[in-house]
Amino acid sequence: MVEVESYLNLVRLIIGVIILLYASYTDIKTRRAANILWIILGVAGGIFLVIQYFMVGFTNPLILIFIPIMIGLMYLLFQLGLIFGGADAKALMALAILVPVQPVIFQSYPLYWSYMPAPWVVFTNSLIIFMFLPLSLFGYNLLHKTAKIPHSFIGYKMSIEKAKETFVWPMEKLVNGKRKIVKLPKSFDVDEEIQRFEDEGYTDIWVTPKVPFMIPLLIGFILTFLLGDLLSLLINGAVSLLFG
Repeated sequence: MVEVESYLNLVRLIIGVIILLYASYTDIKTRRAANILWIILGVAGGIFLVIQYFMVGFTNPLILIFIPIMIGLMYLLFQLGLIFGGADAKALMALAILVPVQPVIFQSYPLYWSYMPAPWVVFTNSLIIFMFLPLSLFGYNLLHKTAKIPHSFIGYKMSIEKAKETFVWPMEKLVNGKRKIVKLPKSFDVDEEIQRFEDEGYTDIWVTPKVPFMIPLLIGFILTFLLGDLLSLLINGAVSLLFG
C-alpha cells in the first residue's frame, strides 16, 4: 500500500512539473498562463484523490479539509496583494487539490518532513527562492559597475529603447524635470513614464524586472517533494545555531 501511494505521489510530481514548466514558459514569454492549465491540474488532483481513496485510503480523512482551507487562504492572500498574480494564486489553489498534504515517495523523500499542508510549503519554498533575486540583481550590478544602494538590490539600469520592449517597471519618475526613485514602480503608467524619459532626452533608466513568480513556484513545488519545508529547515537551523 505504501508503494502504491508513493507511485501516486511520483505521478503527481511529474504532472505538476509538466504543467508548471509549461506555465513558466508562457509566463516568461507573455507574462500570462492559461486558465486551462489550472483546470487540468485541479481535475488531475481530484482523480488522484479518488484513486488513492479506493486503492490505499487515507490515514486520516480529515486531512482533506486542508483543500478548501488552502484554496480559501490563497484567494485571501491574492485579494490582500500578498500573491501578486492571478495565475500564481490559481496554481496554488490547483496544487491544494493535487497535493493537499506532504507527499512521500518510497519513504526516501522528502528529506525533511513537514506537518504543514503541501500547498503552503510550496508557497513558502517559492518565496524563499524568490528572495535570492535581490542578491542576483546586486551581483549583476557589480559586474556591470552600476552598483548603487539600494537601487542595485531591486533593479538595474537599462537603455530606454530596450526598456520599451521588455517586461519591466520603471524605478524612476520625472518630477519637475528631475529623476526621482519611486517605491511603488507599478503605481503609474509604465509606457507613459518611459516615453517621458525618452522625450526629455534621457538614454537610460533604472528599472525593476517583472519576474514571473511561476518559476520559483515550479522550483518550490519540486523542493516540496524532494527536500520538504525550507522555512522549517531554516528556522530549526537558526535555533540550533543560537541555542546549541
